[in-house]
Parts: sequence; C-alpha cells; structure tokens
Amino acid sequence: MMKRTLLSLALLSATSVYASEPIKVIEPALIDNPELVELGKKLFFEPRLSKSGFLSCNSCHNLSLGGVDILPTSIGHNWQEGPINAPTVLNSKYMLAQFWDGRAADLQEQAAGPIANPKEMALEHKLALEVLSSIPGYQSEFKQVFGERGISIETVTEAIAKFEETLVTPNSRFDLYLKGDQQALSADEQQGYALFKKNGCSMCHNGPAAGGTMYQKMGLMQPFATDNPAQGRIDVTGKDYDRMVFKVPTLRNIELTYPYFHDGSTYDLKEAVITMQRVQLGRDLSEQDAELIALFLNTLTGEQPQITLPILPPSVAKTPIPQPFSK
Repeated sequence: MMKRTLLSLALLSATSVYASEPIKVIEPALIDNPELVELGKKLFFEPRLSKSGFLSCNSCHNLSLGGVDILPTSIGHNWQEGPINAPTVLNSKYMLAQFWDGRAADLQEQAAGPIANPKEMALEHKLALEVLSSIPGYQSEFKQVFGERGISIETVTEAIAKFEETLVTPNSRFDLYLKGDQQALSADEQQGYALFKKNGCSMCHNGPAAGGTMYQKMGLMQPFATDNPAQGRIDVTGKDYDRMVFKVPTLRNIELTYPYFHDGSTYDLKEAVITMQRVQLGRDLSEQDAELIALFLNTLTGEQPQITLPILPPSVAKTPIPQPFSK
C-alpha cells in the first residue's frame, strides 16, 4: 500500500511539473481511419499530381529529411525557385494555421495550394482530378473510403490532411524529461533549457510543437537583414502592421530541419539562436550560452514517422507519360 502511495505521489509530482512547463509532450498519433490515412499517404507521394509528373508533396516536405528539403527556398516546376523556406510537415497538426503567413486555416486548405501553384506542382485542380479519375486504382480506393463523394479536390485534400496529422514525433529525450526522467537530459542540456526560458525564447516557442501557436514580427527589436521577398502576414491581411509578421516556427526536430528562418539564411543552429536573441529580444547572447541552448534544442528531436512507401496504382495504358519539368 505504501509503495503504491509513493508511486502515485511521484507520478502526480511529475505531472505537476510537466503542466507548468511552456513546452508540452508530443503524444503518439492515434489513427481511427487507417484506410483514409493510407489513401492520403499515396496522394502525398503521388507525382502525377504535378504538371511534370515528377514532383509530389514529399519533394519539398521530405519525410526522410525531417519533413523539409534542406534548401534555403524550394525548387518547383521548371526549376523555379520558390520565395520562401519550406516549413517542416512534421507536427504541423499543432500549428494555429499553415504556411509562414498563415494564409491556410488548416492542413486541408494548405494541401490544395501547392498542387495548382505555378511555381510548385503547377497542375490545375481540374486536370489533377482528371488524372486521378483516369486511374482505376484510385477510382476504387476513393469509392471505398469516400463512397458517393468520389474524387474531388475536397476528398483529395481531406485524405492528404489526415495523413499529415499522423506525422508527429513523440518520445524525444525532452519528452521523457518532461515525463519525469531526469536522466534523459545531461546537465548541460538542462542548463540550456533553463537559459531558453530565462532568455525569453519560450514566450513564443511553447506548446507541444514548441512554436506554431502565434504570429510574431521578424525583427521585433532590431531589423532582420534579408533579401528574401516574403513580407509575411501583410500579404494576407493587407495591413501594414503585419509586414514581416510570420507564424512562429516549431522547434521540434530543429537539428534536422535546417536551414533556418523564413529565408533559409543559416544552416548553423547556434548562429540562429544568437540572431534570434539579437533581432527579437535586443540582447547579445554569449557563445557559451548559445551553445547550451542549441544543445537543449537538439533534445527536441523525436521518433521520426516510420513510413512504408506506398505502391501507387498504375496509370491507364496508353496514357501519355508527362516529361519531368515539361511546360
């Protein structure tokens, strides 16, 4: 009886500490509709949703690279360079909105954008639906999952979004630490976390994804020097006070999701920490403190999604095969 009481008190104490922390535990994905998720996975990897027949969602959000393409800005149709760094798709279910400027309210709305964007996959929705509808395998699978709703841009994006919602990264060392395992982090990493909170980083980087819960001006205290054309929320709201206001990015898996910032201007995590302290908080951070914070940030890397690549249904015979990056 005494042992059970002590165990309960220990668990209660760990839960109380966890509840007071700005960053919360990432929970494993719960899949209640595996057929819908599997269809979404196929569509996520489907290059025939692009005009070239070469690009897919995974091209810019590569699940073997932390959900990014490790480029400053992405390369799309006809080798066009995109205007902004591709954010990770991992843990994107925790974001208050999608895209850096928040122009999509949720993952389903976001999924529709790149398909038709002339600088990304460059395939009009009407043509994309015609391609899917010409493939018997997709005809039967959409009917099985969606019934009479069939193949539409709504069902396509719903499936992709449901798959993306499963792309979470639980059981990082920091999660284990939050759950009460004090040995999960070294003394230096714990000191880095203390500095992370003391220096104000957690005011914006909080919640399960350690970010994504608010918008913030990039260059709040000092100008952020960049030649990137992205202007932030002003392109959505038209309000001048939203110029250079972006969604705060997640810090989960940050050691994998370089380069950093909306312009992808640095591959060095310690440099990114120093820059953020200067432009957002107006402070000069020492090299030692930046190193400790970076050590802590590395503990936010969780279990990566274990994805078995789908077998995509074959095209109908005699269907012309698009040439990569064709016009």
